[in-house]
Amino acid sequence: MHLAINDVILHLKMKIRNQTKGYILGAISAISYGTNPLFAIPLYKSGLKVDSVLFYRYAIASVLMALLMVFRHQSFRLQHHDLIWLIIMGFLFSLSSIFLFSSYKYMNVGIASTILFVYPILTAVIMTVFFHEQLSFTTILSISLAVLGISLTGKTSTGELLNFKGFSFALLSAVTYAFYIVGCDRSSLKRLSNIKLNFYAILFGSFLYIIALHGCTLLQPIPKPSLWIDAIGLGLFPTVISLIFLTMAIKYIGPTPTAILGALEPITALIIGCFIFNEVLNIRIISGIILVLMAVIVIIIGKGKNKNPIYIIKINHKSK
Repeated sequence: MHLAINDVILHLKMKIRNQTKGYILGAISAISYGTNPLFAIPLYKSGLKVDSVLFYRYAIASVLMALLMVFRHQSFRLQHHDLIWLIIMGFLFSLSSIFLFSSYKYMNVGIASTILFVYPILTAVIMTVFFHEQLSFTTILSISLAVLGISLTGKTSTGELLNFKGFSFALLSAVTYAFYIVGCDRSSLKRLSNIKLNFYAILFGSFLYIIALHGCTLLQPIPKPSLWIDAIGLGLFPTVISLIFLTMAIKYIGPTPTAILGALEPITALIIGCFIFNEVLNIRIISGIILVLMAVIVIIIGKGKNKNPIYIIKINHKSK
């Protein structure tokens, strides 16, 4: 009897320890991804264009992901029928990055990151339109909250209308990422490991920049050695570290709590925008951002109860 009680206590301690570890890992993953603008904006200010910045991000991340696969003894082998899907998903993955990073040039990075964060809601819409999934009350409520929240962020702190080009880029980033998530879930890629899927999505996605840069003949060199810190940081923190810790967090606490912790992504970007890049927010914009975060959390919890992981597992920009 005494031994049984000790076993129960030991089990509870281990469960609490694992949950604590999972929440910490999930928070680190989300915060890491939220550092995108921290590393991207200095590269922009040095004169680099979007395609060059993203080429460095994807190239560095590809190397780091390949090393991680070797370290974990994962096979690089692919089935022939996976190849075409990986090319398509890599293309969508890159488009999402291009749109997001382009939006940074026209609007506050925090608002752009918040708009990107509506991708689970857009995923629900795609599943309803193309796969005839039932439109639930949860989805309708989430869409309503998100629309209201985004409308509140539609003006800057000075009362000017939000830059239409910047808003469009951020929304397109969310749309393309939602299609990417659906594509990964509804194709043969669903059976691939997180690391392998992300490695090939990043690798094939980098081809888009190679084409855009005319075989890298138009690639802009990084002008100062100190800016390599930003380039490496961009490939490491919001890409590789975010992915690794995301996968580990899901293992310890499951996809739903991990996805809810994803709300720290736009919050991190907002803090970076305000304190590093002197972006100004007001009560109306903050209220809109809170509504958007609430909308996403509502749909994550709702879909999580139905055990549908497509809404709650992301691939770095996040994965299956």
